[in-house]
Amino acid sequence: MSPFLQLAFVLSIILLAAKAAGYLSTRLGQPSVLGELLVGLLLGPSLLDLTHLYIITDTHLTEIVIELGELGVLILMFLAGLELHFSELIRNVRVSVFSGFLGVVTPVGLGWLLGILFGLDGQQAFFLGLSLGATSVSISAQTLMELKMLRSRVGLGLLGAAVLDDILVILLLSTFLALITSTTGGLVSILIVFGRMLLFLLLSAAFGLWVLPYLTRKINELSISYGLTTLALVVMLVYGLAAELIGEMAAITGTFLAGLMLARTPEKLQFEDNLQAVAYSFFVPIFFVTIGLSIDLHTLEISALWISLAVSVIAILGKLLGAGLGARLASFSWRESIQLGIGMVSRGEVGLIVAKVGLDAGLLNSVAFSAVIAMVLITTLVTPPLLRTAFKQPAVKPVVIAET
Repeated sequence: MSPFLQLAFVLSIILLAAKAAGYLSTRLGQPSVLGELLVGLLLGPSLLDLTHLYIITDTHLTEIVIELGELGVLILMFLAGLELHFSELIRNVRVSVFSGFLGVVTPVGLGWLLGILFGLDGQQAFFLGLSLGATSVSISAQTLMELKMLRSRVGLGLLGAAVLDDILVILLLSTFLALITSTTGGLVSILIVFGRMLLFLLLSAAFGLWVLPYLTRKINELSISYGLTTLALVVMLVYGLAAELIGEMAAITGTFLAGLMLARTPEKLQFEDNLQAVAYSFFVPIFFVTIGLSIDLHTLEISALWISLAVSVIAILGKLLGAGLGARLASFSWRESIQLGIGMVSRGEVGLIVAKVGLDAGLLNSVAFSAVIAMVLITTLVTPPLLRTAFKQPAVKPVVIAET
């Protein structure tokens, strides 16, 4: 088969398997995302190794599929932002700050202590803790959208906390690397990182508040086929690029902000349905499956079994205690605090990225790296069913937003 036919073959299997697994998962009372994650694990190198079957000769196929999945997570977070309004997030800024800050500091501190107990030196122990500080909110956002709880107090607080979490983890990572790799200019490097983040946030806000409404209005007046949908996709991609290149932040943070900006425009309803159709029929299922495709259980060292279990427990407790306590300090009920803490548990692709940085920099040895990979897998798989259970009746009342 030609490389294109191989891609078509693999994508058809991924999409069919994802939807079938998602359906079975919902029939069992779980979010569909859990089934998609599990089937990705089965299709990946842990079992079938779909992209390396004997009939697959294209050496770039795995990379192409993963990149399509990356587009999926960008669209997913864009849609999450599109469902919200700035006024909603501002009303929940207190819980976002408390939960975001404590949701990073607590697992980082606990991870550092665990690393010391397992005999790692100070730098390696701190980086192990740092790999536990990240949050991949895309898994929780999808689950909350299925439960129709994204606009609840918990959902809004979770998204705000996740944005702050991303900023804090990047700052900590950049600060730590600057301090250990440079004898001079460490403070300057830190200030540059902070300045670039601030610059990105200011530029994205200015463009979204003053330029985007004009662009959407003008495009809507032109007779361009699906012009607004195309504009939304372009804005999403540009914000994602800007987040990475200007702010040194995760691209998903940029696309989430793009969704928030476009949610303010009167033309939002004209392209939202089109984007949801494209996202949930193609790109998003590929993303959840590719999480499994990127994990090979055979690479996990047996010697790392106990530290893997310990790291996973600390990772879960760190977010539950840290983010949950932050929510409680912000006057959330105990039930809401637990729900928000659970929503921050998943590490997903963010945890993998931080771990890879640590491995390449020699700050994580092979055993610690295997433990972090196992932790990412476990936290990603347990988050959807835990959230589903936590939101069973009596559920949190959704925030009622007055139409303007």
